[in-house]
Amino acid sequence: MTTTAETDVAATPKRFNINFGALIMEGRALVALLVIIAIFALMNDNYLSSGNLATIAKDVAFNAIIALGMLLVILKGGIDLSVGSTVGLTGAVAGNLFQGVSLPLTDAVMYPSLWVIVVLAVGVGMLVGWVNGILISRLNLAPFIVTLGMLYVGRGLTQVLLGGTNITNELRGQEGLNNEGLFTIFASSPLGVPISAWVMVALAVVFSILLTRTPFGRWLYATGSNERAAELSGVPVKRVKTRVYIFTGMCAGMVGILQIANIRSATADLGSLYELNAIAAVVIGGAALSGGRGTVRGTIIGAFVIGFLTNGLVIVGVSPFWQTVITGAVIILAVAMDQIQQIIQRRRADARAVAQVRRESQQQEDEEAAEEPLKSEGQKVH
Repeated sequence: MTTTAETDVAATPKRFNINFGALIMEGRALVALLVIIAIFALMNDNYLSSGNLATIAKDVAFNAIIALGMLLVILKGGIDLSVGSTVGLTGAVAGNLFQGVSLPLTDAVMYPSLWVIVVLAVGVGMLVGWVNGILISRLNLAPFIVTLGMLYVGRGLTQVLLGGTNITNELRGQEGLNNEGLFTIFASSPLGVPISAWVMVALAVVFSILLTRTPFGRWLYATGSNERAAELSGVPVKRVKTRVYIFTGMCAGMVGILQIANIRSATADLGSLYELNAIAAVVIGGAALSGGRGTVRGTIIGAFVIGFLTNGLVIVGVSPFWQTVITGAVIILAVAMDQIQQIIQRRRADARAVAQVRRESQQQEDEEAAEEPLKSEGQKVH
């Protein structure tokens, strides 16, 4: 029999409880970005000027492009420490191609066209990624060791190609050789926005579709979450591992071309520390270093957090040494918050599991209690 009070409770519509703490934790990167913008905008009137925003967009784009490639690797549960040296290597390769290539057994020198140089330089980046992927997927070597070793290999080859000097004037190309236009194209600002930012947006769209609309994206998330289970389910794990490093090398190669066009020089230290900034952007954006969790949107926001923070510290006159300290502290804080979020989620999941067991146990006890009178009646009849 249902009482009036029970009927009123059943008829009352359910209320949606909003957990603001959970929302803030989920969107912590965006909250941090808004806070950073607000603080530095109040401290300096030029912070949100069009010129400064264009500078931030260009600097953020370089880091974001690398970070998008790094996201794929981290989703797989790996790491790539060689992306910075790959940026420098592709810049050195492009610089040497602008100087011309001596044909063997002849005195002739071949000057590739601009787009051939771009394709070859980006191809070198993809080759580096392919070597990383093969060593990691086929020989089961640790990603940290392989990519750390490749970092040194890339830096060494960059110094060999540059021979201790910077390549500057040759990057302009020569009239009649069809290799002019590096600065005009790759350092331009269509519609007032740096070309690097346009490349970042295009890659973000492509990678977002890749991760959410293709089998490769599903394979990647599955591999990062549980590699053994994914392999048993028919996922080509080794192929996925190799491809993510190729994508990372491609992104590094593209940044190498964009960088030498913007600084108008190929230098030995090009791309230094890019790997750390890329990892930081991915982590700040909410990706798990253990793999299986992360988004393109979060990574882009993470790159903007680092970009706006670094630019703000410069514009208000903070010492470069303290800038490094503050940036490192932000990265540690981001990782700590991610761990706190995972602990809270695990505790909630455990609490739900315990509550479910208790409900099932109580239901079983109620059923047994309801059956007792029937058993007693049956015994009396007999």
